[in-house]
Amino acid sequence: FVEYRVEDLVRQRIMGLALGYEDLNDHDALRHDLIFGLASGRLSGGRANCAALAGKSTLNRLERSGHKADRYCRIIADHEALATLFVTLFLDQHEHAPARIVLDVDATDDRIHGHQEGRAFHGYYGHNCYLPLYVFCGDHLLSATLRTADRDPGKEALADIRRIVEQIRSRWPRVRILVRGDSGFARDSLMTWCEDNHVDFLFGLAGNTRLYDQIASLSAEVRDEAATTGRAARGFASFDWITKDSWTRRRRV
Repeated sequence: FVEYRVEDLVRQRIMGLALGYEDLNDHDALRHDLIFGLASGRLSGGRANCAALAGKSTLNRLERSGHKADRYCRIIADHEALATLFVTLFLDQHEHAPARIVLDVDATDDRIHGHQEGRAFHGYYGHNCYLPLYVFCGDHLLSATLRTADRDPGKEALADIRRIVEQIRSRWPRVRILVRGDSGFARDSLMTWCEDNHVDFLFGLAGNTRLYDQIASLSAEVRDEAATTGRAARGFASFDWITKDSWTRRRRV
């Protein structure tokens, strides 16, 4: 006897996520909620002793398995398809290839309130969290990778950027691509790959005493201008630069 169809379970899970109930154990209470049942398309169970909706154990069996689908596990993740889906949707929304696109890469905190596996304290955000890595092109999400907060996003961004660029160029071989991010992504491995594969990049650069010495005269001019005019002032400089240890070649800063 089949009480919950796969279609019902997927709809229930999606409705829970849409309402902010990400944890499966929330469904042990939600399964008895009439409004949630109405939204999920089931107001009563098929048998007298069954709730209208499934509980956490049934939903867990739906999702959690590394094996092929069988009677106990109906949904198996195709990780390659999931990784390429957002880029495919992005490409399909364009009738013609643009001349240039900008890929924005960034990581942000996903706060943890319990004892989830992989939790870690992040000094910048000041709490336990995950640190997912995102890649956008304008308003289009191209990649979202869940990561623990104790790893360097800059060192791990290369795999996502490489995959996205290769997929985009398979459809748009002539498009010019700029990768943009903050100083956390100014890593030699990522920049070297971009240079070797004709991908432009624009990353922030964390300040240090050597850099401050390099722009000392410009900084003095800007301070004098601000003091004279009483308004904020800024200046620009461009020069070749290499770090003491972490970069393998000189780059324009």
